[in-house]
Amino acid sequence: MDSASGGSDNSIKEAIPATASALLSAASQQGGGGGGESSPSPAPPSRYESQKRRDWNTFLQYLTNHKTPLTLARCSGAHVIEFLKYLDQFGKTKVHVTDCPYFGHVNPPAPCACPLKQAWGSLDALIGRLRAAYEENGGRPESNPFGARAVRIYLREVREGQAKARGIPYEKKKRKRPTVTTTAVGVNVSRTSTQPVDGGGGRGRIGGGDDSVGAKTGANVGSATAVAAATTNSV
Repeated sequence: MDSASGGSDNSIKEAIPATASALLSAASQQGGGGGGESSPSPAPPSRYESQKRRDWNTFLQYLTNHKTPLTLARCSGAHVIEFLKYLDQFGKTKVHVTDCPYFGHVNPPAPCACPLKQAWGSLDALIGRLRAAYEENGGRPESNPFGARAVRIYLREVREGQAKARGIPYEKKKRKRPTVTTTAVGVNVSRTSTQPVDGGGGRGRIGGGDDSVGAKTGANVGSATAVAAATTNSV
C-alpha cells in the first residue's frame, strides 16, 4: 500500500513540473506574440473618401500643369469652370448639337458625330467633393472657389443644355415632407350661465324700487296729515 502511494506521489511530482513548464512556455509564447502585435490597423477609407482624394489630387495637378501655374490661394471660380471644361475631353456622354437631326432624341436610331462630354450629374457630384476637400485642407468656406456663384450658374447651364440636347429633363427630386399625424383631443369646458348685468335695466329696476319707495313714503305722509287734521277738527 505504501509503495503504491509512493508511486502515485512520484508520478504527481513528475507531472507538476511538466504542467508548469507547459504553462510557462504557453504564456511566454502569448507574451511574445502580444509584444509583436501592432496596433489595430485603421479602417480603410470609404469609396466616397477615396474618390474625393483622387479628385483633389487631380485638381492640384491641373493647377500645376496650367499654362500659367496657379496656386490654390489664387484659384477662383473661373479657374474651376476651366477645369470642368477640360474634363469634357474625357467624357462619355453624347451631347447632340443644335444642328444634329437627333437633337432632343432620347434614343437616337443611328450614331452621329456629336461630341462626348461629361454628364451634368458627374460634374455636380465632382464639385460637391472638391468643395468639401477644399475646406478639409485648410481652405476657408467664404473663399471656396467651388462654391462660387459663377460655378453654380455654369452647372445650371450645363444641366439645361444637356436636358434639351438629350431629351432627358433633369427634374429636381422633391423632398418628402414628414407626415404629421394630429390627434384631435376633445376638451369639455363647463361654462357657467350668467346673465349679463344690464346697467340700464338694473338702474331702471333700482329706480323703480326708488319710485315705489317714494310712493309709499308719500302715502304715509298723506295718512299722517289726514290724522293730524282730524285731531285738530275734533279739538
